[in-house]
Amino acid sequence: MKSCLFTCETISAHFNSLGDRNRRANYRSSCIINTKPLDLTDPTLFINRELSLLEFNRRVVEQAKDETNPLLERLRFLCIASSNLDEFFEIRVAGLKQQAAYQAVQLGPDQLSAADQLKRIGETAQLLVAEQYRILNDVLMPELSVEGIGFMRQAQWSARQRSWVRRHFYRELMPVLSPIGLDPSHPFPRILNKSLNFLVSLDGTDAFGRDSGIAIVQAPRALPRIIAMPTELANGRLEFVLLSSIIQAHVEDLFPGMQVTGCYQFRVTRNSELFVENEEVEDLLRALEGELHQRRFGDAVRLEVADECPAQLTHLLQNEFDLGEEDIYRCKGPVNLQRLMTVPDLIDRPDLKFPAFTPSRHRRLALNADMFEVMRRGDLLLHHPFQSFAPVIEFVRQAAADPAVLVIRQTLYRSGPDSPIVKTLVEAARAGKEVTVVVELKARFDEEANIELATQLQEAGAHVVYGVVGYKTHAKMLLVVRREGKQLRRYVHLSTGNYHPRTTRSYTDFGLFTCNNALATDVQRIFQQLTAPGRASRLKKILQSPFSFHTGMLELIQREIDNARKGRPARIVAKMNALVEVQIISALYAASSAGVCIELIVRGVCALRPGLPGVSENIRVRSVIGRFLEHSRVFYFQNDDAPEVYLSSADWMGRNFFNRIETCLPIEDRRVRDRIIKEGLENYLQDNTRAWELGSEGTYTRVATNGRPRDAQLQLLEQFREP
Repeated sequence: MKSCLFTCETISAHFNSLGDRNRRANYRSSCIINTKPLDLTDPTLFINRELSLLEFNRRVVEQAKDETNPLLERLRFLCIASSNLDEFFEIRVAGLKQQAAYQAVQLGPDQLSAADQLKRIGETAQLLVAEQYRILNDVLMPELSVEGIGFMRQAQWSARQRSWVRRHFYRELMPVLSPIGLDPSHPFPRILNKSLNFLVSLDGTDAFGRDSGIAIVQAPRALPRIIAMPTELANGRLEFVLLSSIIQAHVEDLFPGMQVTGCYQFRVTRNSELFVENEEVEDLLRALEGELHQRRFGDAVRLEVADECPAQLTHLLQNEFDLGEEDIYRCKGPVNLQRLMTVPDLIDRPDLKFPAFTPSRHRRLALNADMFEVMRRGDLLLHHPFQSFAPVIEFVRQAAADPAVLVIRQTLYRSGPDSPIVKTLVEAARAGKEVTVVVELKARFDEEANIELATQLQEAGAHVVYGVVGYKTHAKMLLVVRREGKQLRRYVHLSTGNYHPRTTRSYTDFGLFTCNNALATDVQRIFQQLTAPGRASRLKKILQSPFSFHTGMLELIQREIDNARKGRPARIVAKMNALVEVQIISALYAASSAGVCIELIVRGVCALRPGLPGVSENIRVRSVIGRFLEHSRVFYFQNDDAPEVYLSSADWMGRNFFNRIETCLPIEDRRVRDRIIKEGLENYLQDNTRAWELGSEGTYTRVATNGRPRDAQLQLLEQFREP
């Protein structure tokens, strides 16, 4: 029997010919039906989550080698991978180290212990880091030099350049550096998480007769890590000097009369997971403020050190931070590649960057359009970043200025420190509107910014709550209540992404404007849950975590299984950031075995193993890595040719189903639904330029470009390009 067909032609034919019974029958017969019972306790059916996350970072690193990407964007991809690895160690590896220390016995579906995972992570991550530095040193730096962009090492400085560096050191660095010699009265200093430091070896005695031989120099975070050489000294090129090079060149000036025998960069990564005991906290904001300081000095989980650092000095650091040999990463270059992220922004070379684009305005949204009137005429979908986020900001502004608007309610997970939406909510509250904002204080690495904006809102008179203790509020909702004649009408915006103007320029997301009464009623009820105690009301349309989202997805998958068994059209297409929840994966395996054809577009972590005979040969998994971060969550169920499409704020992960407040809304407007299918699913299933396919062994291979190249994101940019 043939395997499930997943060619671009088949996909396109399927989505465009739902009324053609013969073509449906032919498509249906291509799916394998397995009648053998599945052993879903078999650990080989599941890919390890952490190793899958490293695979995602490998795909990002590959973008730095891809010559179809502009040169400075390739450097940016390398920095993004470095940033991703930082968070991976701060959260995922830190958690595994804690499990290993406490000898935790609870295993994941792959049955790998914490110790086994750490071993395999170490082996994989070491190779990945080595590849990053190889690409930087052997590929990107030479290519940048050809383009007149350089990073000058000490040996390359001319006499005039060396003089300028010295003046810069004495003027900008010397006054703020605090070298610390290690001796009984100067213990090893506390090293901030991910800060740049130097281990200095010394010969000789100082004025007090001390001869410890070792000192630490910490680079303040306020200092820029990349310094541009003055134009008149750069010989017509763009030359940069690393802060580390300047400090190393003049480190002897910090220890007068001593001989510096070595100076080596190092950086330590610490456990950054905040721990707040929800049951014992009376004031979540104050508890988090206390924890944020501790994040800087959590347990060490990784040590990065210059590759030329002698073994005995590396061992000294290793002992100081209580790390094993497997936790040491020797770096052939800057110990923090992420610091190079600023370089593209310092260089005015459009030819070395992605072409600039202006997000288009929706055709129904003329400049200064009345958002309420537009929504009364029908649902409106925005596809970011291809379509502008400005209408969302305009909606809040119009609501704040409209005397007929009585209430504005919004969730904020990540919004940025200078959010125009927050400023508008402040103005609305000061104008006497009833403004209620659910601020998620525990949005990872945005806690400090969210505490600040919560304070701003409270001082303006807005009602600020922090959701439900023990559950992160991750739903993206905005509700406006407006008096129109003798009735109150509710207007809603729901989104797959955050209310963050900057990330809407780089993340792909869908946002829906609607005044559909059933959806608006559901949103109002969810806000009521978030602000006041009471039993959860049954929602009419929206599936909600932690109550109905998980069971709802399982029921929709089961319906496809039932249709397949009855010989009816059965198909699932799902796009998300991560897929790890065991029951959902088991249900997808059962669906595949029943003959349901399943396409999954999973950007990052995927614990499902496709292509296993008798289990998942009807499942195809792909990942698209391109200019924009794929962030939208879209779920399609064929439903016997009465297709249903859902947009969600949540991935198919345990935390999203059971430990967060999430929304998943059905798209009932046919025009909106067809747009989502075409732009958000079919378009990505046809991508043969930026797509990677997951094999049953757990690794990804680049999809071959056969025929005309198809780049999903580029096609959307062209589609929405302003004339």
